[in-house]
Amino acid sequence: MTEPLIELQNITFKYPGAAAPVFQDFNFQFREGQQVGLTGPNGAGKTTLLHLIMGLVKPQAGKIMIFGQEVSKEKDFVNVRQKVGLLFQNPDDQLFCPTVLEDVAFGPLNQGKAPAEAIRIAQETMEKLGLTGFEDRVTYKLSGGEKKLVSLATVLAMQPQLLLLDEPTTGLDTDTKHRLVHLLQDLNLSYMIVSHEDAFLHHTVGECCHVHEHCCVPGPGHQQEN
Repeated sequence: MTEPLIELQNITFKYPGAAAPVFQDFNFQFREGQQVGLTGPNGAGKTTLLHLIMGLVKPQAGKIMIFGQEVSKEKDFVNVRQKVGLLFQNPDDQLFCPTVLEDVAFGPLNQGKAPAEAIRIAQETMEKLGLTGFEDRVTYKLSGGEKKLVSLATVLAMQPQLLLLDEPTTGLDTDTKHRLVHLLQDLNLSYMIVSHEDAFLHHTVGECCHVHEHCCVPGPGHQQEN
């Protein structure tokens, strides 16, 4: 069996001031090619799991392995963030440039792409998401759904090896959700999706895991449909 892309071993994590840990001796594996839905009630640790993988929060105990390397210090996660794309639950946490094109091109520029190449990648990514014509729009004036799509474009423009999507359908209308479903079905990428929408997961993931304090328990399989 191939080595996991991501492995969390005996992780303990507790937020400062919290009465109880989110995770206690938590174990989790994610392998290349998987497309997994993360489910569970609010507070179960779904978003925390994604943030641990990205190094945005650090465990009090345990080991995190990503792409076969142990990661623990901030410098270890620099490489991870070049290869793993995280869509935040709140797009305002992701968007900070004056215009949409600048936001979407920021990632490729940060990866060392030449400006012309970064703009080309940004425009191609925006076209896939139905955002052509948004290049000069002022980001903070967009609607919630538009911000969510632009946030997703900023992640996809970095051409990640793995996608982590935190409640990607929040604020989207039905037509845009359908567009997102088809986009994900066409992506040849491994990804994890945190979502409370069973119908969305039914069309986008091959399996679901129910997150709780100690591990992710496999849930009912979700056969993708076109």
